[in-house]
Amino acid sequence: MTPPGPRTPATTTTTTARPRLAAGRGELSSALADALRSGRPPAYQPGSVLRADPWGEDLQLALYLLYELHYRGFDGVDEEREWDPDLLRLRRSLEDRFLHAVRTELSGAPDSVEDAFAPLLVEPVDLSGSLSHYLETEGELWQLREYATLRSLYHLKEADPHAWVIPRLTGRAKAAMVAVEYDEFGAGRADRMHAGLFADLMADLDLDPGYGRYLDRAPAPLLATVNLMSLFGLHRALRGALVGHFACVEITSSPGSRRLAKAMRRCGAGPAAEHFYAEHVEADAVHEQVVRHEVIGGLLADEPGLEADVAFGCVATGLLEDRLAAHIRGAWDQGHSALRPPLPEP
Repeated sequence: MTPPGPRTPATTTTTTARPRLAAGRGELSSALADALRSGRPPAYQPGSVLRADPWGEDLQLALYLLYELHYRGFDGVDEEREWDPDLLRLRRSLEDRFLHAVRTELSGAPDSVEDAFAPLLVEPVDLSGSLSHYLETEGELWQLREYATLRSLYHLKEADPHAWVIPRLTGRAKAAMVAVEYDEFGAGRADRMHAGLFADLMADLDLDPGYGRYLDRAPAPLLATVNLMSLFGLHRALRGALVGHFACVEITSSPGSRRLAKAMRRCGAGPAAEHFYAEHVEADAVHEQVVRHEVIGGLLADEPGLEADVAFGCVATGLLEDRLAAHIRGAWDQGHSALRPPLPEP
């Protein structure tokens, strides 16, 4: 496919702006938002973290806000808050709650790389539960716009969380990971960066391509998918889980992207919208092989004790993607928006 022309200056400017701080959704996220605005420590009741639903809107938004301080931060928030001890203590307690919930859901899950990845290497016969298959065959343009809105919280910083693992790898694993990330970041060309291509997709769909623009509309199941990779990326102890996460994404991306490219074409979403997914069909088919054989293979040759962590990263990614798909389909099947609140009419 011939790539679309270069992005307009308006799109480029929008995607480099710092996002606005989101409104809180409960005690923890509201206390955190107030603390970030005021420069004071967050004020919340003892025991609030333990009482919070680890999958709920309040905890997931609070964790997302804390993680975002390590990416671009927020408009009007002092950059020094990234390493504020009070915020780091809160972040650690939220992470522990979230990670415990994920591990509890996955008790009994495979702990070998072979068993964890085997289901991903064969296209399922029954695709009825596949969100990309639904969008390919039945999805409407408004649903594609909602899907892009949700995914924008990751795709506008695509590959950034995974870059944190590079200094924690050595040898084969490091060289291969850098090679894959080089492609993700456009192979030296700013106009080919995947995050930029997604901004073009959003412009085709009449969406605001600003970084973090739709945080207030993103429900907890979406926030959890982004929080998981940030959690894995920021902790050296979870480097194996991050490699497992990255491998799971690359393995499942190519067939899903093929279906989404067809969905964009069928609904007339525009050339840039179709191109983003078409680009991933080829790129991620190659990346899958490199990640499986060189990144995972190299990592486990150096550190065989991390195999269970790699497997955990893979199955945890699948768990959170399944939860997100169930949320989206549940809303759409009832004729509701999967966003909070819905998008205005284009």
